[in-house]
Amino acid sequence: MTEDLRTTDNTLENLVAVAKRFKPQGRVMNIQEYGKGNVNDTFLVTLDSKGEKHFILQRVNTRVFRRPELVMLNMRTYTEHVRKRLQSAPLSPDRRWEVVRVLMTDDALDHWLDPKGSFWRAISFIDGSESFETIKDIEHAREVGHALGMFHHLLSDLPIERLADTLEGFHVTPGYLLHYDEVLANNNVSKTPEVDYCLQFVSERRTYAHVLENAREQGKLHLRTIHGDPKVNNVMMDTTTGQAISMVDLDTVKPGLVHYDIGDCLRSGCNPLGEETERWEMVRFEPELCQAILQGYLSLAKEFLTKNDCEYIYDAVRLIAFELGLRFFTDHLEGNVYFKANHETHNLVRALVQFKLTESIESQARAIRTITQDLK
Repeated sequence: MTEDLRTTDNTLENLVAVAKRFKPQGRVMNIQEYGKGNVNDTFLVTLDSKGEKHFILQRVNTRVFRRPELVMLNMRTYTEHVRKRLQSAPLSPDRRWEVVRVLMTDDALDHWLDPKGSFWRAISFIDGSESFETIKDIEHAREVGHALGMFHHLLSDLPIERLADTLEGFHVTPGYLLHYDEVLANNNVSKTPEVDYCLQFVSERRTYAHVLENAREQGKLHLRTIHGDPKVNNVMMDTTTGQAISMVDLDTVKPGLVHYDIGDCLRSGCNPLGEETERWEMVRFEPELCQAILQGYLSLAKEFLTKNDCEYIYDAVRLIAFELGLRFFTDHLEGNVYFKANHETHNLVRALVQFKLTESIESQARAIRTITQDLK
């Protein structure tokens, strides 16, 4: 176990006791922190088993997901729908698509509440897979796009009425702008050149925050089932073939605009330095990666995207980069209450990365629009 685990409530003994609640098929050999999530606490459980040797154990952050039971309901609705669809219409033999399973407790529940009220769940682990924090090359970019296209394709016939809105206002940028104004009004802001830059950056783009919501209100865009967080590291790649085989981190599966997903995927995938870089001045949006991701995505998505959907792809990638920067900056001003932070200015640096990325996107607007038009 890492030192961090020894100095918190996440002792090995406690984690093993929680893991046993989910009926592991074998003795628990080890539990260690897994991934780099900003919200939940995630652990990889290793089993002494002849069958599945690992599963994922998570403590859900109930300050973020206030109705975690609805998160689990959405997750089960998604996984059951996709499994049935794959059974009725299997993919071609040269591709595979894995859907994680929600593991049940001894009481046949999809979660367990510990005596302190923490909300725990367990999810199957996809063997023979790996994920990356940033895009490796053009083919990896194309596969990341393919993964999002497959996700949307498999859910394109799932009525949104079957899903709960587990994070009301998620990716609705005007709402984040309103919260930012409230935080700004109620907190003393320590001025630095970086903070001044962020304040000015947000001020200059206030009206643009409404672009997608205005289009939805005008009937140009419509709600569908979305992933909500299709970052590069949430796409699992087959370690042998290099093909995308799954999308994980399903907490934000809910009704929304597919543009939230498209924009977030491009925002994440087309920044080679990644969102955790300290070299925020060097951040750049790479059009070549954008083209490859969209090629992979549209190879599956063309059948359900409308002309209006395609028209708003540039707006989506610009807006979602700005939105995430706004959320990081707001969290910095509020004292790092939402995103995990390793130091006092961590979320400020994250905001600077996204704002620089937004600037790069804006400076290449014509090239990005040309890419989207050529791929229709």
